[in-house]
Amino acid sequence: MKTFLIRSILGIFFGAFLSVLMTNAVVLSGQETLDSGLFLRNSIGSMLCGWFFTASTLYFENHKWSLAKQTAAHFVTIIVLYFVLAVGIGWFPFTVSSMLLMIAIFVFFYILIWIAFYFYFRKQARKMNEELNKG
Repeated sequence: MKTFLIRSILGIFFGAFLSVLMTNAVVLSGQETLDSGLFLRNSIGSMLCGWFFTASTLYFENHKWSLAKQTAAHFVTIIVLYFVLAVGIGWFPFTVSSMLLMIAIFVFFYILIWIAFYFYFRKQARKMNEELNKG
């Protein structure tokens, strides 16, 4: 439970940080005024995304499951929550073409990030094993 709370807080803060960065980018691009309702909706959306993207990584700490099962559960959780949130907030229109495009982009980046984390942790495990074998 402690890990869940820590990851939740970190995810919400990271989402808020990204929201501030995006808002600053909009202001620096020449937008002089912001719609407060739109700002609030997008900020809450970013914080919720940060929360469920970080908290859902707890699937990977269930060592009773295979990596494939962990990844499948994580993927399904993330894609459902993200698309419900993104369509609800209005980050993209709810049409067949936009949904297919967004799903393709989502899957591409999910695979890219998953592979990057896989190789990172594999390298870390190799380093730890080398150090154990030296001792």
